[in-house]
Amino acid sequence: MAIIIDGKSLAKKTRENLKKECDELKLKGIKPKLAVIMVGDNSASKVYVRNKSRACEEIGIEYEEYLLEENITEEELINLIKNLNENKNINGILLQSPIPQNLDINQAFKAITYKKDVDGFTPTSIGKLTIGEDTFVSCTPYGIMKMFEEYKIDLTGKNVVIIGRSNIVGKPLIQCCLSENATVTVCHSRTKDLSEHTKRADVVIAAIGKSKFVTEDMVKEGAIIIDVGINRGEDGKLTGDVDFENVKEKASFITPVPGGVGPMTIAMLMNNVIKAAKEQNNQDSKF
Repeated sequence: MAIIIDGKSLAKKTRENLKKECDELKLKGIKPKLAVIMVGDNSASKVYVRNKSRACEEIGIEYEEYLLEENITEEELINLIKNLNENKNINGILLQSPIPQNLDINQAFKAITYKKDVDGFTPTSIGKLTIGEDTFVSCTPYGIMKMFEEYKIDLTGKNVVIIGRSNIVGKPLIQCCLSENATVTVCHSRTKDLSEHTKRADVVIAAIGKSKFVTEDMVKEGAIIIDVGINRGEDGKLTGDVDFENVKEKASFITPVPGGVGPMTIAMLMNNVIKAAKEQNNQDSKF
């Protein structure tokens, strides 16, 4: 029976520590502030944005929201981002994805100044991560690495299989795991004999958005299972990319959905906002 990695309680502890840091910054006249941009009327995005707003409120981070019409032009979106780049009261800028298909999200991310890239999506952030420099790390991979740290899971020499190659999770995770001396394999929709890779893995990280895709027969005894997926079934319940009930009998560690990776993603966003506020005000500056 696996040890359940409790992302919810770890996120709570992280937020409590961040609140102390935020209070200390405010005593120095520094008020960390996050700007969130949402384009269109995506119901899932609304939930995520609301959760981020609540986390900011709890920690004491000031919060500003920009809700844009779906028919906004790319030029208008980028102009808003540029204005926020110049606004000294804003420490972090987050563009909530997805955005309408008529807009190029990569161009929008590129427009965000690196110093305010609290999502870790700009080419500069990704480049620095790749060569091992201090940077903003994408929030979901960062949260996963913090879970490994909290549960004293040493990745040195371990075979890590990541299922999914998105720019948001899969690709940054490669670098994060390599930096901890893991041997990393990335699997995706074109991978042949996927289960042959997962059966050999010491760690399986599933991030593909397919409900209960990873089954008990796909993992070896004692494997560590990290489930990034968030899928809503017809009954309205949330499920991950892993068949949790069956796989937990075989794994040594496993994250649940909900209550696993999700809360840590938001906690690491808050961490990055505090980091940005410090860097921009020459507090413990590393950039």
